[in-house]
Amino acid sequence: MSNPLFSMIGNQMPNNLMQRFQQFQQMFRGDPRQQVQQLLNSGKVSQAQYNQAVQIAQQLQRMMGR
Repeated sequence: MSNPLFSMIGNQMPNNLMQRFQQFQQMFRGDPRQQVQQLLNSGKVSQAQYNQAVQIAQQLQRMMGR
């Protein structure tokens, strides 16, 4: 059974997304929590944006079985 979302956007999307994530992961340096806290403290990210990002991260963790 195929995923209807992948059918709509094309089967190449998941592979491309994974490649982009791997590139980001290789380029990222430092403590992610510290960097996010700096964004929050500087006002570049609002508390609402931060809260939304935390919710998305938690959902991804559940999907990945972590």
